[in-house]
Amino acid sequence: MLGAIGQAHDKSPAQVMLRWHLQQGRSAIPKSVTPARIVANLDVFDFALTDAELAAIDALDTGVRGRPDPETVTLAG
Repeated sequence: MLGAIGQAHDKSPAQVMLRWHLQQGRSAIPKSVTPARIVANLDVFDFALTDAELAAIDALDTGVRGRPDPETVTLAG
């Protein structure tokens, strides 16, 4: 889905996610040491996601996490 949205805006999936964060009012701190990716990470201000695209990305969150809940982790393992 992120790829399709990216194609519609001529952007990468990573750029779509960065734009989603910005439009949601969230902070995003992308990390890269690759000059081309650093430039791409900043190239997210010339497009906007539609309400439908924002909703589609929001719907990707199922609330299920791939790691243990930090509240339930113990030293006993």
